[in-house]
Formats: sequence, structure tokens, C-alpha cells
Amino acid sequence: MPTTASHKLVLPSDANHHGTLYAGAMLRFVLEAGYATAWKHVGPQANLVLRRVLNMECLRPVPVGVVVEIQGAVVHRTSAYLVCGLVGMPLGPDQGPWAEALLGFAQVTEDGKLAHFPHDLPPVEHPAGEAWDRLAGRLRKLLRLR
Repeated sequence: MPTTASHKLVLPSDANHHGTLYAGAMLRFVLEAGYATAWKHVGPQANLVLRRVLNMECLRPVPVGVVVEIQGAVVHRTSAYLVCGLVGMPLGPDQGPWAEALLGFAQVTEDGKLAHFPHDLPPVEHPAGEAWDRLAGRLRKLLRLR
């Protein structure tokens, strides 16, 4: 399963009073990575809007000056809605992910009405790995709640 990689440098303007990544900046990073993931999945005909932040967790502090990598994959799709799973890749060799998130995007027309995705999109599967398995389990629970 292909993933989309996004990279961001954590700047002082992204930091909280502890000198680590502020939650609002983290949301911006994750949202941009999620949109890039969804857009690459749908292709140039994508006209996506964020519908829902299903889940976002900061698992480790991220200091200023670090370049973070966020891997994204589409882990669920209906005819007009998809969910991107996002994993903040480990900052060091013996660490786990620094973040995990699930973001839902809807495909819309130019006037903002719900639209169907093209029929020839690639199949949806979550990538292999412990973090992706956790996200898939979390998504199954969240989808059952609705």
C-alpha cells in the first residue's frame, strides 16, 4: 500500500511555552498531510473539504528545530467520503510514532454539494505496521459508534 510522505520543520512560531510543537501547529501539519494524502489518492479531479477530525493524538513532544515526517494513507472510502490515517514517523531509532490521526474528507462539487469519487480509484488498504494496525482498530470502533 503506497503512502504519502509530508515533511515539516518545527519552527519557534510552532512551539508552546515548553519549546515543543504546539497542538494548533500539530493540527495544521496533520491537516496538510491529510489533504495531500487524500488528493494523491483521488487525483487531479479531487475537490475535497475536511469533514471531520475523527481522532488526533500527540504521543511524544517534538522540539523546535526537528524536521518531522508524517506518513499518510487512505484507510476507508465510501462513494463520496474518505478517511486518511496519518502517522508521525519516529523521531529517533528507539522511539515510536510522535503522532497518529484519522481525518475525514468529503468530495464536493464546485458549489459545495456532495459529489461521488471517480470509479477507477485504487483499492483501500492500510499499510503494514503496528501504528497502522492501531489506527485501523480505532477507525473500526469510531465507525461502529456512528
